[in-house]
Amino acid sequence: MKKNVIIIFAVVFIAIAFRLIFSEYGQIMQGLFKRKPHLTEVTIGEVQEANVVKQIDAPGRILSEYRVDVMARIDGYLTKEYFKEGDFVKKGQVLFQIEPQEWLYDVQKAKANVANTRAQMIYAEKQLKRAAILVQKGYIAKAEYDQLLSNRDALKGQLEMYQATLRDAQRNYGYTQVRSPVDGEVGMINVTVGNYVNDSAGTLTTIYSNDPIYVTFPIDSKEYLTLTKTEPADAKRKVDLFFPTGEKYAFQGIQDFHDNNIDQTTGTITLRATFSNKEGRLINGEYVKVIVYSNKPVTVPIVPQTTVMENPQGKYVYKLDDKNVAQMTYIKTAGQYKDNWIVGSGLKKGDKIIISGLQKVIPDTQVKVVEKEIGNGK
Repeated sequence: MKKNVIIIFAVVFIAIAFRLIFSEYGQIMQGLFKRKPHLTEVTIGEVQEANVVKQIDAPGRILSEYRVDVMARIDGYLTKEYFKEGDFVKKGQVLFQIEPQEWLYDVQKAKANVANTRAQMIYAEKQLKRAAILVQKGYIAKAEYDQLLSNRDALKGQLEMYQATLRDAQRNYGYTQVRSPVDGEVGMINVTVGNYVNDSAGTLTTIYSNDPIYVTFPIDSKEYLTLTKTEPADAKRKVDLFFPTGEKYAFQGIQDFHDNNIDQTTGTITLRATFSNKEGRLINGEYVKVIVYSNKPVTVPIVPQTTVMENPQGKYVYKLDDKNVAQMTYIKTAGQYKDNWIVGSGLKKGDKIIISGLQKVIPDTQVKVVEKEIGNGK
């Protein structure tokens, strides 16, 4: 009996000892597991390059080729207007009438002076011819001939003066009809019929030419340098235009001018494109979006669109350093190429970025690379 009790106590003691040993071992292993960092498994790839037709998005503003202020060039009361605000007018079309009577009187008076002086000069010419014959025969003195010659020359000069006065009067009379100097769309009427106008009265109205029409837009100077690496600076480039609604304009424009200086405040250079505006949809002063395309392909970094994420600060990827630490790297995109973003800045060829496993990545922490993709983005 005593022996059985000893055996039972021994068994219980051994069981308790084993339990204590395994419990302590479990705690030790759990502590070791906790101390060992659990690395996020990811797939990485290298930033590649591709030869693409570069496209640059930019805000644009529509500007008329000509903006002409119509002004009175003579004094008088405005008696008529021959158009409505917003009308399209042709070059030379009459827009306003300034009271013509006073200026017509000046023309008539100048014509009378010309006619009278011309008649006197004709008579003087006849007298001079008779005197030339008489002086040769000795019937009159040479001094008398010289007097007639002087009189004829004086009348000739007077006639030229009156003819100039007539031309000036006719010119002023022509200004009583205020004509459009260009084809275009008429703006608001600033001076209405019945008002007295002169050359210092200000603008009567303004005409904006509308076909063709310009769009100016600024691009970053670095982007411009990229464009000009493979083609001349004065190359003509295709441009698409988009209205504020997102609608694409039916006609493609041509970028045919670039400014000769870079804005020191913004670091941009201004370009200009010319568009057809036969339908009159493009209005002076309107803000639009444009995309300008390079003529020749350029070599640019690209990344798959699936690797790029976005937050309020912009688009970013996870780039790995030499220790496989994931660094949140912000990039600027410059359009799309197939299923990739074209990288404007922030990455270069050969940079290692995370391709998959992005959702579990914590910025500035080490990750475990389980697979490498070769030639991603091609």
